[in-house]
Amino acid sequence: MLDQIKGLHHVTSMARDARQNNEFFTKKLGLRRVKKTVNFDAPDVYHLYYADEVGTPGSVMTYFPFPNIGKGRHGVGEVGTTICSVPEGTLAYWEKRFADEGVAGLSREESFGEKRLGFAGPDGDGFALVENKADTRTPWAKGDVPSDEAIRGFHSVSLRLKDGGATEELLKFMGYEEVDTSGTVKRLAVKNGNGANIVDIESLPGAAFADLGAGSVHHVAFAVENRAKQLEVRKALIDTGYQVTPVIDRDYFWAIYFRTPGGVLFEVATNEPGFDRDEDTAHLGEALKLPAQHQHLRPYLEQHLQKLEG
Repeated sequence: MLDQIKGLHHVTSMARDARQNNEFFTKKLGLRRVKKTVNFDAPDVYHLYYADEVGTPGSVMTYFPFPNIGKGRHGVGEVGTTICSVPEGTLAYWEKRFADEGVAGLSREESFGEKRLGFAGPDGDGFALVENKADTRTPWAKGDVPSDEAIRGFHSVSLRLKDGGATEELLKFMGYEEVDTSGTVKRLAVKNGNGANIVDIESLPGAAFADLGAGSVHHVAFAVENRAKQLEVRKALIDTGYQVTPVIDRDYFWAIYFRTPGGVLFEVATNEPGFDRDEDTAHLGEALKLPAQHQHLRPYLEQHLQKLEG
């Protein structure tokens, strides 16, 4: 069993409209945009990062807003719900805020003994807030949400799978342990993690497979401290039979990717070098940052990419 993985690093999803996406996460959710860059493989499309003040691993929601993308179809083989942690007693604040802001899909429920508020993102993305009194992480305090109510980071992701057994075994190999069960959902957690420690697996054998599109999670990334730890994880996965990509430089972290038995794309990302490698902390996410291979496109991109507030 591996011990290098410390929880979630980021979750990356698909969107249709960059301006709407930016407004939702910075205004309605009160997160900080910590990076405005482009998709390395499709540089005419933004890659937007939202998080706490510095982009701490375990707090980072990222998006590829493809202007002409079709709507995703939810099903099995995907991350069904991305769950964020908020302070105890704050769901009433969030429910009123979301209702006032016209956020769709509001639902109150309790899961694994935790109070949750479900809601939908602008493209039908599945989200929830969970009250977590044990979460001591520091939120972004200069956004549109007061720090006493603000999102602390990820709590968990919930995977919807036709058969969760093989993915459960993979997660256990990655250092997760089963900690609870509720109906058809198994909860796994990594000990001594970064606060974003939980992965839930929901088995839905009769459900149709998901289709990737706007509102879909593209991949979920797990955090390791550095490149040495990442290489250890990569070797262990390959030795177990997984097809793992070479290490890829994503400017703000190093990444490897592999497909899980249930169909979800997993990434293992380093905590280094961080989002302040090309911007000081006070100005994160303000300027358009381009990877070296796309710097020659700057005049075109600055003219054609949708203008964003902030």
